[in-house]
Amino acid sequence: MVEKVYVTYNQIHKLCQASAERILNDFQPKLMIAIGGGGYVPARILRFVRAALPRLVLHPVCLTELANRSFLKRPGSPNIPIQAIGLSLYEKLTSSGPEETPGTHVTRTQWLDLSSLHMSNLIGKNILIVDEVDDTRTTLEYAVRELQKDIANAQKQLGREAEKTRLCIFVLHNKDKEKKGRLPDEMVKENGDYLAARTVGDVWICYPWEATDIEEHDRLAGESTIA
Repeated sequence: MVEKVYVTYNQIHKLCQASAERILNDFQPKLMIAIGGGGYVPARILRFVRAALPRLVLHPVCLTELANRSFLKRPGSPNIPIQAIGLSLYEKLTSSGPEETPGTHVTRTQWLDLSSLHMSNLIGKNILIVDEVDDTRTTLEYAVRELQKDIANAQKQLGREAEKTRLCIFVLHNKDKEKKGRLPDEMVKENGDYLAARTVGDVWICYPWEATDIEEHDRLAGESTIA
């Protein structure tokens, strides 16, 4: 049976805080793209420190509220906007329990319109893709590949093919296992455009936004060995 580990909102907040300096200094993002649903909360924490996370309500289409404080904000600089994409990979294969097994087919449930005026202004910028976990890497591979295609098409349509748009990745947890998906070599090389706050074993990570009883979830998290 797969080992379950539980992670709290406080632990996630600290993982984001510990990762923010490298994201800000090395990636210098002008936009965050949160992969729904697990990427919404870490992206929101990175952008808006003062949010009361257990009561946080995130709009699934576009998270663009103004914030006064942010881990990824330098004094005098604008807040980094968040857009959302919806990708589904996990599928339930049993009816007798809550076991989840990674699927093999990525379903796009929500995407960006890179041909719009707002998105065209992001060509040539640094974009940070945020998700909660890098498990099989299938979802991240899909997101990077499809975003690269859309950006290239938008650049061609606008005659801006010489401009380089940089995609970077941040995840809370990377599972140390053989990956089914692949990311560009220059992205995952040492000190490349990929950052995992923690690398863990091949365990089932239970995140707090999945909990039905948050008090019991936090109790179980006190017995877990990862953060």
